[in-house]
Amino acid sequence: MQNFTHIYEKLPYSKPFLFVDILHHIDENGAEGSYTFPEDSFFYEGHFKQNPVTPGVILTEVMAQIGVVCLGIFLLDDAQLNDISIALTATEIDFYKPVFPKETVTVRSTKVYFRFHKLKCKVDMLNSSGELVCRGTISGMMKPIDHV
Repeated sequence: MQNFTHIYEKLPYSKPFLFVDILHHIDENGAEGSYTFPEDSFFYEGHFKQNPVTPGVILTEVMAQIGVVCLGIFLLDDAQLNDISIALTATEIDFYKPVFPKETVTVRSTKVYFRFHKLKCKVDMLNSSGELVCRGTISGMMKPIDHV
């Protein structure tokens, strides 16, 4: 079983905007992890009245954190980096099913390329029944911060 503590520690997020519960697997070709949406998450209030649904922008963020950022940290880790600058550069996501409070989703990414500090991945999100929730590509810049 892989130990991902070094990746968790380098994530530049904290609650309530940390959307990585468990990393299941990471290698040079991709990542897999899961997240369970707490019922009291701030974004459910008013989205939608009487029927809370997870906003697509939050689903995209979960996909980016698990599928791109965690993978990028893994790929850069050989340099024993302490600080990483991360910026989302492009997304193209198709949505197929809603995600409700208390649902657990699994994110799987496959690296398309990582060069000149740009990481591009194909990313799928599945619900606990194994159904495709959303799918797309996400790109971001992953660069070590130089401290002089």
